[in-house]
Amino acid sequence: MTDTVTRDDASPVGEATPAEGGPKRSYARLAADESREDYSLRYAPHSFRRWSPTMVASTALGGIAYLADFAIGASIVFTYGFTSGFASILCAATIIFVTGVPIARACATYGLDMDLVTRGAGFGYFGSTLTSLIYASFTFIFFALEGSIMAQAMHQAVGLPVEIGYLVTTLIVIPIVFRGMGALAKVQAWTQPIWLVGMALPFLVLAFEAPDAWGAFGSFEGTEGAGQGFSWIGFGLGTGVALSLIAQIGEQADYLRFMPAKTEANKRRWNLAVLAAGPGWVIIGAAKQLGGAFLAFVALEAVGKTHALEPIAPQIEALRPWLGSFALPAAAVFVIVSQIKINVTNAYSGSLSWSNFFSRVTHRHPGRVWYIFLNLAIALTLMEMNMFAALNKLLGFYANVGIAWIVAVAADLVINKRVGWSPPYIEFKRAYLHAVNPAGFGAMVIASTVSILAFFGLFGRYAEAFSTFIAAGLALLLCPLIAWATRGRYYLARPNPVNGPHVEVPDITATHTCTVCETAYELPDIADCPVRSGPICSLCCSLDAECGDVCRTSPASGPVLMPVPTVPTVPTAPAPDPAP
Repeated sequence: MTDTVTRDDASPVGEATPAEGGPKRSYARLAADESREDYSLRYAPHSFRRWSPTMVASTALGGIAYLADFAIGASIVFTYGFTSGFASILCAATIIFVTGVPIARACATYGLDMDLVTRGAGFGYFGSTLTSLIYASFTFIFFALEGSIMAQAMHQAVGLPVEIGYLVTTLIVIPIVFRGMGALAKVQAWTQPIWLVGMALPFLVLAFEAPDAWGAFGSFEGTEGAGQGFSWIGFGLGTGVALSLIAQIGEQADYLRFMPAKTEANKRRWNLAVLAAGPGWVIIGAAKQLGGAFLAFVALEAVGKTHALEPIAPQIEALRPWLGSFALPAAAVFVIVSQIKINVTNAYSGSLSWSNFFSRVTHRHPGRVWYIFLNLAIALTLMEMNMFAALNKLLGFYANVGIAWIVAVAADLVINKRVGWSPPYIEFKRAYLHAVNPAGFGAMVIASTVSILAFFGLFGRYAEAFSTFIAAGLALLLCPLIAWATRGRYYLARPNPVNGPHVEVPDITATHTCTVCETAYELPDIADCPVRSGPICSLCCSLDAECGDVCRTSPASGPVLMPVPTVPTVPTAPAPDPAP
């Protein structure tokens, strides 16, 4: 992806005439370079979606190479035993898959990331600001977790102190993430063979060298005295930890928004790619959690409980029968490659979330790349505080907020939009949204508040164990209920006359030139602005601090005369997929 935003000084006939002296707003060089910016705060235009469905899916799945699944699965099974741990991992995976399907399809269909979908799926323009922070916290928590695992590997391999390892793991991703999605795609493609071999080899070795280990693993009672049988308390608590991964769909969405348009010719590949790259990640994720728990169980006697929970030690023990002294460097290479693959995604997605948050709060946008450093600084601080030692408690707490958010969005997409309480499309532009929509935002706040109180034991032991189920149930119930009670009036502040569902749009790739930055954008990224008396792009609209929201507060002040959109006269052939 090497497209960049450039100013078109020769405005097409019918477009608003640029003001004398140049555009009213000029973006900083980094913010205007879409080869790095990747439309971070915008709709991803069709002209930018040059990958095939298969390429998008394979790149998105490359981002789930992380080994936190190994640590999470091992921690759950060690704490609650195999029976309860196995059931909790499968239950969490089912919930994540079901909620991920509608979100993945919405992001791929409308070319929007998770934040923009959240705005139009029941949260409102400022209501989704809180979810940007929730998502940003997901990225830096898991960056810190993955970075800790990578630092442990470097310590084992070359004796590098883990405190210095934390810094190395943080700095190593910056050049890649700085260059944007194109660089991320190449990294995922180049490292995939190493990752696949490294992932499969330990299990292949154990299949020959310890064929009875799986049977013993099925009778494992854990290390905390959980016992061999099923425990409802253990099941609830374990599911809560596994559900902390539910916000991963946001990182998948950061790739899915570049899915090409669905057509009759590609619809089968498109549907399969969206399913695989969206909710499909959790099938691999659940298998990795169980596989990680198994490797930790096999290594438990040799390395002890503490090191068994660190993915590098079980990898070494599993490879040792075949590779001998070479097991350590082989395992270290696998772990480091895996962690680079996921942490470039964590850092990239975090920069998108922080961009969305600060653009609305400060009305400024210096560029996505600057927020990489903020996200990494927080992650580095967490690593230096040894957050790995408090893994279960931290992830269990986070899950209560994450699941309330994701379930509320899914409920709006599946229920509210189908019964007509929510608009039949995703509206993400400030010009047409209320600041806060109580349907999704209210449901999330109530559900997460009640579940957090339960998580801290206010309602008893069983409510504490099943706090994430409380969050999911309340969000699923309250989002449609509030939308019905308010008759959906908080979704749209006014109709969208540019590309709303009742507007006939012959070609969605047609463009208007923004009257503020004088750059042409496709219709879904354009709003009609009464203050500017013409078209305005979604980002200029977001950054306007002086308009007084006239379009929303006084929508009946008069119609805005819009120029005729510019329709491409000669269809351009799609560019080939980027070389891996």
